[in-house]
Amino acid sequence: MRTRVVLITGCAGEIGQALIADLAERPGYELLTMDLKPLPAELEGRSRHIVGDILDESLMGRIVTEYEIHTIFHLAALLSARGEFTPELAHRVNVEGTLRLLRLAAEQSEWQGKPVRFIFPSSIAAYGLPDLDTKTRDSRVREWDWNQPQTMYGCNKLYGELLGAYYSTNYRQLAADRPVMLDFRSLRFPGLISAYTVPSGGTSDYAPEMLHAAAQGVAYECFVRPDTRIPFMVMPDAVKALLQLAAVERGNLSRQVYNVTSFSLSAAEIRQMVLEAFPEAAITFVPDRRRQAIVDSWPADLNDDPARRDWRWQPEFDAARAFGQYLIPGIKQRYC
Repeated sequence: MRTRVVLITGCAGEIGQALIADLAERPGYELLTMDLKPLPAELEGRSRHIVGDILDESLMGRIVTEYEIHTIFHLAALLSARGEFTPELAHRVNVEGTLRLLRLAAEQSEWQGKPVRFIFPSSIAAYGLPDLDTKTRDSRVREWDWNQPQTMYGCNKLYGELLGAYYSTNYRQLAADRPVMLDFRSLRFPGLISAYTVPSGGTSDYAPEMLHAAAQGVAYECFVRPDTRIPFMVMPDAVKALLQLAAVERGNLSRQVYNVTSFSLSAAEIRQMVLEAFPEAAITFVPDRRRQAIVDSWPADLNDDPARRDWRWQPEFDAARAFGQYLIPGIKQRYC
């Protein structure tokens, strides 16, 4: 008999580690995790972990013969900064990997006779504003505004959302007996900051990089201008949003893709909050032309009204609480 599981791909990343730690404490959740890397020692034993590639068809075939998957958190992705250097690899991982997993979920839905829930973290990178005047004017964007990404990662995420919509509404719709469709749900996250995992190459990582460098007494050159402003969220709220969206009944959802956010800060405001906790920190601004252009194309804030209305989304952490109660204490403890 196949084991019924929740599958988490890309689980060794920031979101995945936090998600495993949360779900492993909940009764009734058998976790199957997958990544190119082993799990950190502190997470060992909390899931059935597979070291492998989502592009490995034989491995994915073995998984479906051994496990009955009822929910998928598809976190595996090549992030924006690295994706710009290797766009073809980014496409393979972010698009082809997602496509194969969606097909797997659709087939599992048909076999089980009920929809597999497919939770897909998307990104603020799915947006692409043309200039700073537009960014100032349209400061709080909705899900359907400015879907013109300027990075391969953003293109991949936007296309992943469209693929999810296709597989959950139109896949094999011309078949004589229309199969049960998967239940696709996506969150567009702002920049994410964790107190417990090291930044991993995202273009918004200048915020956590400031904190980690300051805690270690290392000088840091911020790669964006002081006036650069985008929305952020701390990792506990990101996990909360994923779990809330996964739990809500389908009938309560008016969309398949939702913005979520918490607070919006400029790079100068982040630097000031870091200095209040680490007065000796050496943080300067040395903008990188390419990365600055990417961040300038992202909105200054996100409109998450549909999430607040449909499934009562509400972040736990505003800026003051995020830094004062989560980030600063957690990062100090890490490097102590």
